[in-house]
Amino acid sequence: MTQPASGAPALARRLTLRDMVLLNLVAVISLRWLATSAATGPSALVLWVLAALFFFIPMGFAVSALSVRHPEAGGLYAWTKRACGDRHGFICGWCYWVNNLLYYPNLLLATAAILTYAFGRGGTGLENDLGFVIPTTLVMLWFATIINVVGVGTGRWLQNVGAICMFLPGVALIVLGIIAVTTRGSANEFSVATMTPNLRDFSAVNLWASIAFAFAGLELAPTMAAEVQDPERTLKRAVLIAAPLCLIVYGLGTTSVLWIVPFRDVNIVTGILQAIDVGARSLGVAFGWISAIAAGLVVIGNLGSIGAWLSGPARVALTIGIDRYFPRAFGNIHPKYRTPYVAFFVQASIGTLFLLVTVLGKGTTVQTVYLILLDTMLLLYFIPFLYLFASYMRIELAHAPTVGKKLRIGATGAAGFTLTLLAMIVACVPPTGTPSVVAFEAKVVGGALFFVLAGTTLYAWRHRAIAATA
Repeated sequence: MTQPASGAPALARRLTLRDMVLLNLVAVISLRWLATSAATGPSALVLWVLAALFFFIPMGFAVSALSVRHPEAGGLYAWTKRACGDRHGFICGWCYWVNNLLYYPNLLLATAAILTYAFGRGGTGLENDLGFVIPTTLVMLWFATIINVVGVGTGRWLQNVGAICMFLPGVALIVLGIIAVTTRGSANEFSVATMTPNLRDFSAVNLWASIAFAFAGLELAPTMAAEVQDPERTLKRAVLIAAPLCLIVYGLGTTSVLWIVPFRDVNIVTGILQAIDVGARSLGVAFGWISAIAAGLVVIGNLGSIGAWLSGPARVALTIGIDRYFPRAFGNIHPKYRTPYVAFFVQASIGTLFLLVTVLGKGTTVQTVYLILLDTMLLLYFIPFLYLFASYMRIELAHAPTVGKKLRIGATGAAGFTLTLLAMIVACVPPTGTPSVVAFEAKVVGGALFFVLAGTTLYAWRHRAIAATA
């Protein structure tokens, strides 16, 4: 098997168990999923359980095992290289990196919208005011970038504070939900009939796939393994601590939203703030300030999430740069701060471009092109997870000492791989009412194939160049 590149620059091992636990929380927990799932009704609770059993828990096993066996910078990129070779490693890393570049604008714009609620301007149209949106989103993006460039010891605090601020509104919502359960009836009916998802319905299956990938994020921390103290122990323990907390927030948080707000009234963008506001005001007018504080915490939490999703892909790009499949500059680290500063600045610059295209091109052909790019990301998003579970099975099965352990590895890996494959199939099925099936497939399937072929072409070009200089 191909070994990791030698001569990699030394990175400062500043990250502790606490940092990794909080990084997992801020990477996995996104409170918008509470509203998205609750808006479909009580059956979402069963979908969360199924998603946990068939995706989140298998991913936890895979990430934990591979982190212990191969704690290398680049995480799933390095694991795929070991298991499947350079070409597949590059495609895995390429898809993971490209997909995240289009994630930043969505997260930043959602954060700007939530910020308006923090100072009492929610729903007033301020979230569409260019004079507010552009400066706010750009300041957040470049603040998170610079903080991370200045050093992993500094950048970790953005992620740590973000994780706490993301977790606290979830806890507040759960507390308000418990109070509501003990003081008044539910806003929705909880019965076998309402909680049974119709998995023969496309929308329910599609939601199940989406909810499963709400759990994605545990693979992010291992990309920074070269900067973690005692990574073999720390990364595994971080998963064991963070995973149950994520399950609690998603499960009890969704239950709380459903108990407080009728599911047909849930706003899929600001539903958590809506539920917190309704729950707090039911305690008395004096508690109305809680939702504003929660909005502020969510904004800080999202800022920490931006920092986290800048950090992980930057380490993937760094490792690909060290292997010389990206331009050599990507493999450079800052002489003072010991961070992959080139990768950070490239990501922030591309994120800025996409952000401006999204905002300034609204209602134009430019926006249409960007939306097409987003559609193509559906399939690209899933490809690295296919590689994750395939690498887990190939590497761990080769080292399993007993038949029983081989069966457990095979079952968990197959569960995660199968659900990921199901999600890709569902993503290729046009939603009801799609005007043109051909156009939809051209965007989703054709677009994804374009990016995969672009990555394959880039790999072949760089591979020839590397071989010529060997």
